[in-house]
Amino acid sequence: MSFEAKAKELGIEIPVPGKPTAAYEPGVLIDNLVFVSGQLPMVNGELQYKGIVGDDVTKEEAYQGARICAINALGVVKSIIGSLDNIEKIVKVEGFVNSTQDVTYQPACINGASDLLGELFGDVGKHARFAVGTSGLPLGSSVEVGMIVKVK
Repeated sequence: MSFEAKAKELGIEIPVPGKPTAAYEPGVLIDNLVFVSGQLPMVNGELQYKGIVGDDVTKEEAYQGARICAINALGVVKSIIGSLDNIEKIVKVEGFVNSTQDVTYQPACINGASDLLGELFGDVGKHARFAVGTSGLPLGSSVEVGMIVKVK
């Protein structure tokens, strides 16, 4: 089954990326790698799960936010290469969690992105990753996810 068909089967809508909020490109293709800028959990232009994990955002909400970030990152990739079927490998996921100092479960939050990529791409979706805590993210987001993707 193609990745495009699998996304449809899973009910995952890959969005067209919005315009950047600052001076950067949403994604850049160099040779056969797409470097995706950090994506926020935006749905129809609205930030989801705004706040600080461990304070006003739960681990489960951050997980869902990271899932949305990954979907948005795939939207950037698709806008550059035309189809999810042109993805050869998800190489790396870069995860940031706006969290209180005592939170140590940032990896569980970013699993929202990693699990989505595994569901959609299987072995192609297995990737290297980091998940770090921060004291703030753009627009007050609870999570941000970037990606490096190898394309055919």
